[in-house]
Amino acid sequence: MHILLTRPLEDCTEMILKFKFLGHKVSHLPLLKINEVNYDLINFSDFKGIIFTSANAIKFLDTKKIDKNILCFCVGSATEKKSRSLGFQNVISASGNVENLKELILQNFDKKSGKLIYISGETVSVNLDRQLIDEGYNVTRVINYRTSHIKKFDEKFVNDLKINIPEIVYIYSQNSASSFLNFIKACQLESHWMDTNLMCISEKTSSILNEIKWKKIFLFNPGEEEFLLYKI
Repeated sequence: MHILLTRPLEDCTEMILKFKFLGHKVSHLPLLKINEVNYDLINFSDFKGIIFTSANAIKFLDTKKIDKNILCFCVGSATEKKSRSLGFQNVISASGNVENLKELILQNFDKKSGKLIYISGETVSVNLDRQLIDEGYNVTRVINYRTSHIKKFDEKFVNDLKINIPEIVYIYSQNSASSFLNFIKACQLESHWMDTNLMCISEKTSSILNEIKWKKIFLFNPGEEEFLLYKI
């Protein structure tokens, strides 16, 4: 099959290699640029737990002064892997969505135990900190990166894509979905996707692309990409 991956290269290199090893053709169309945001100095000893909803939040965080035994909540396997690679020992991971992550925090962190710090990007699909505060938790949110839409695309890549439209496209965020829709319209590809299966990380994400006609739309959690190939 022909598969289109849309995350930044460093986030999907392993997947590209895996899919190619399995005999699939893989195209790569990064949709978002990730930029670091400066943040105020943090005294991590003030906090009893840390929350990550993205591996990028860990990537742009200075972790040298953080006690690696701090209770660390991660949204999914990729974020967990990134946190463990930097030495975090006490990691609890959800199955790839923020709703499950919230439930894990409610189950595993007593609100009386102390403060939580939530490291995230500027744009989030769910206001996790606000939801936890409404539950009685003391949560500080720190923004350490932002995303911007990539607007210029290689002309040869676009022409090749028109000739050989992928059978599968993976989209990982509402922001990426908006960027992909802009790409489709800018390149006049609106009518090319009727034989393509759209894989989205949430219903909110897929709804952004509903105006395009797809063969089928599937919802998935990160880590299930290979499994989805066998459902088609």
